[in-house]
Amino acid sequence: MSATEVSEAPRWRRLGLWAVKALLAASFAVAGGAKLAGLQPMVEVFDMIGFGQWFRYLTGTIELAGAAALLLPALAGFAALLLAATMVGATLAHLTVLPGSPLPAAVLLALCLLVASAHRSAIEAAAKPVFLGRD
Repeated sequence: MSATEVSEAPRWRRLGLWAVKALLAASFAVAGGAKLAGLQPMVEVFDMIGFGQWFRYLTGTIELAGAAALLLPALAGFAALLLAATMVGATLAHLTVLPGSPLPAAVLLALCLLVASAHRSAIEAAAKPVFLGRD
């Protein structure tokens, strides 16, 4: 949603979008912090995945940076896309190598895509020069 679209959207929609972004930011900040802090369950999960502990640090950094960027209107759409890609990986990991349900990752994926959709005009405006070579 561009700044113009946000100001034109109904108040309930703006508040709902901010609530979703705040929920996502909190969720990803906690998860990213747990990964970077090296909590034993996180170390064990990334051992099961088999990519090494560097991948835990990368994922934790992406989650923390994404959580912060979700709260910045200019970056929220891009953060949502980055976090959605992370949740695609988490969902696939739960479907293939990790025990437990992929449902929490899938719900976070859906919410990230909702936020990205709300900010699609900003994403399109930024992507247009990159993919079409125009300003």
